[in-house]
Amino acid sequence: MTMLDDIEKILITEEQLQVRIRDLAAELNARYTDDDVPLLVCILKGAVMFLSDLVRHLDFRHEMDFMVVSSYGSGTRSSGIVRILLDLEANIEGRHVIIVEDIIDTGHTLNYILHNLETRHPASIRIATLLNKPSRREIFDIPVDFVGFEIPDEFVLGFGLDYAEQYRNLPFIGVLKPEVYTHVND
Repeated sequence: MTMLDDIEKILITEEQLQVRIRDLAAELNARYTDDDVPLLVCILKGAVMFLSDLVRHLDFRHEMDFMVVSSYGSGTRSSGIVRILLDLEANIEGRHVIIVEDIIDTGHTLNYILHNLETRHPASIRIATLLNKPSRREIFDIPVDFVGFEIPDEFVLGFGLDYAEQYRNLPFIGVLKPEVYTHVND
């Protein structure tokens, strides 16, 4: 038995991901120039694959930094409690910031990050997310500027997204079979 046996279905193929990431890069290229030198803030661990593929298609100078923010633990639903486990090294005062996120679900984590970064007085903050799950949104006033895919309310993994720190290496976005995680929540 392999981890592929745990996948109920493929929601977004590897090819679909790559095409859309190139399109998102084109949108960013239309917005930013070398003079802007934005800081791309990757929210680890989930967004690292998205960031890696995205920056390969950016035409403007930029820098990267990383944050580790936790709200899930090892479950399938956000706990609602957000903690910064690793903060930025860069000073963002007066800088253009692009938050690179894997998925926006309830919005609690991103809302926390936004408010935290706003206190540091950046020139601007924009959000680029690979996946958006609007049916689960609890915080509605988050300005999402660049969206890869809107997805239904299913537990997804792959391409950086995990369940209990596993499945991140899958080259597609898949839906986990419920029997893989329901015994944990019993």
